Amino acid sequence: MPSLRCLALILGVAVLASCGRNDLEEPPVPLGDFALGLNIVVADNVQKVPISREASVEEWEAVMKKAVEDRFGRYQGPKLYNIGISVDGYALAPPGIPVVAAPKSVLVITANVWDDAAELKLNEEGKQITVFESLSGETVIGTGLTRNRKEQMEALSYNAVKRVEEWFLQNPEWFGLPPRDPPPEGTARAAGDR
Repeated sequence: MPSLRCLALILGVAVLASCGRNDLEEPPVPLGDFALGLNIVVADNVQKVPISREASVEEWEAVMKKAVEDRFGRYQGPKLYNIGISVDGYALAPPGIPVVAAPKSVLVITANVWDDAAELKLNEEGKQITVFESLSGETVIGTGLTRNRKEQMEALSYNAVKRVEEWFLQNPEWFGLPPRDPPPEGTARAAGDR
């Protein structure tokens, strides 16, 4: 029976590995009149969780700017919007004992958006977003064993900026689209929408 369990584990890992995919290869979701103006990322006050690989302020700023450009640079609307992101905290999983002590990587950012021409900030308060690396065959055992520091940072930045895009889609009126219908009374907010 041990070989049957081993086969089940291998199949499970293969299924999980197929779950992660890069949506940047697809056309962007409609976002009204949006075009990327300024792409501002600051990490001067970033906090590192004690059990973490090291990453410099400059590295975080560069990887986040690239993630913003990769996602939002695809939009070709007639109006410029400036995105500002503060990298607040992170943990990049170091190598550990698989499954038992395999910490997960995490990133916390705060995002803001401005109408460039009107010089107007569109959100009242910064949107804080916390993301983990996506679940895949290699992250089940902890990315400290399967990914280097740069790969972890890229995966976290990708996930964080995707969440920024989702936040924008929840506020279509910012980008010249009709407002979304409010959810029916008594409907719970989506997980992570806080």
